[in-house]
Amino acid sequence: MGVFSRMSDILQSNINSALDKAEDPEKLLSLIISEMEENLVEIRAIAAKHLAEQKTIQRKLRALNKTSSDWEEKAQKAISKERDDLARAALIEKQKVDVEIEHINGANEQVTENLEKIQEDCSRLVAKLAEAKAKRKTMQTRFEHAKTRLEVKKQVETYNVDQVLGRFESYETKIDELEAKVDAYEYTTAAKSLNDEFAQMEAEEKIEAELEALKKKVA
Repeated sequence: MGVFSRMSDILQSNINSALDKAEDPEKLLSLIISEMEENLVEIRAIAAKHLAEQKTIQRKLRALNKTSSDWEEKAQKAISKERDDLARAALIEKQKVDVEIEHINGANEQVTENLEKIQEDCSRLVAKLAEAKAKRKTMQTRFEHAKTRLEVKKQVETYNVDQVLGRFESYETKIDELEAKVDAYEYTTAAKSLNDEFAQMEAEEKIEAELEALKKKVA
């Protein structure tokens, strides 16, 4: 079953109001557009049928008007020949044709009125269809923009959190390693200098001891 049950539903519809209440506005809008296009095809087919009917009626009217004129001319000719009986008969035939013309004129007026109503409805439907298509295009554009913005935002957030912090942590690790190397170098250097000082002190003590021993021998 379509979104709209009758043509009047479409022409009297408020698209914005319908979309506001829909769970999936874009899907509903596509359904509305599809039904509008189907109705437009139907209304144009009806218009074509009425136009064909109007042409047939107008063609018949032209023929009947000519027949009426012909009977009037015959009546005039009969009168000029003093044949009132023939003139009377011709006028009777003309009267029959004029009655038919009056009847067909009524049908022609009705068809013309129907065509005007169809043309009005068709114009309104085309306007509604254009409005719906414009809204769908706007929705699609907004969706694409939102999607692009979301992707960019995700990329930025990923870059900021993962890449920047990852690089920062990497730099911190490298700095820690360098500081550890410096500390290790300073530690080993300090230990080496301390050992040298003790060795030198022991050597000096030995020299002092030997010196004292020699002094005692000399004395």
